[in-house]
Amino acid sequence: MKIEITAIERLLKGTGASRRLRHSGKTPGILYGGKDEAKSIELDSKELMMKFKHEAFHASILSLNIDGKSEKVLLRDYQLHPVRDNILHIDFQRIDENKKLNAKIPFHFLNQEVAPGVKLEGGIVSHIMIDVDISCLPKDLPAYIEVDLINLSIGDSIHLSEVNVPEGVELTGLSEENDPIITSVSKPKVVVEEVITPEEGEEGAEGEEGTEGEEGAEGAEGGGEGKESKDSEGSAEDSSDKPNK
Repeated sequence: MKIEITAIERLLKGTGASRRLRHSGKTPGILYGGKDEAKSIELDSKELMMKFKHEAFHASILSLNIDGKSEKVLLRDYQLHPVRDNILHIDFQRIDENKKLNAKIPFHFLNQEVAPGVKLEGGIVSHIMIDVDISCLPKDLPAYIEVDLINLSIGDSIHLSEVNVPEGVELTGLSEENDPIITSVSKPKVVVEEVITPEEGEEGAEGEEGTEGEEGAEGAEGGGEGKESKDSEGSAEDSSDKPNK
């Protein structure tokens, strides 16, 4: 996919000038690298955002037209607004067709839904890496690298060394000491809700407390009856002791 971008040289520089440029619907940027000097540029914000949304824009050789002159460039950096998500600034680097370049290329994961670990065993796919750093000549730069999950069962994974890359492309992050996992299939986590039930000891304690309370109440009632009986007997004795008139 060939992507062309149109820009003009930016004469006014500085924070204030860049702010005014954005308010007028333009995006400030810079072009550097190669034998020529760095050049400040400005691009139409809407047109730039339409191209920016394509995956290939981030990992392809772009044609940048500046004042009628076309140059082969690579997207190197950009700054997005934290809320509105529009591009505040963008950097392009000139490329030399005869020199290797370094770039970050996205992975495209194939056959995720039909992998045995997913379709037959109900597993879940986890992507540990979504892109990779590579080195190659501009003519060999791929837009993406495919990773096929067709043979993965639960517990299986694919390492970086197992990926097939196009001829002329070197995976700069791969070495004998470093062979990271790209993707894997694992069992889904089962969440068990805990049901809280009262313990037997707690029920027994409550029963004992109830029994003791009842016994105490009965004792108190008995004590009251005994006291009334004694009072009655005392009154009778007092009456018998008194002389008859």
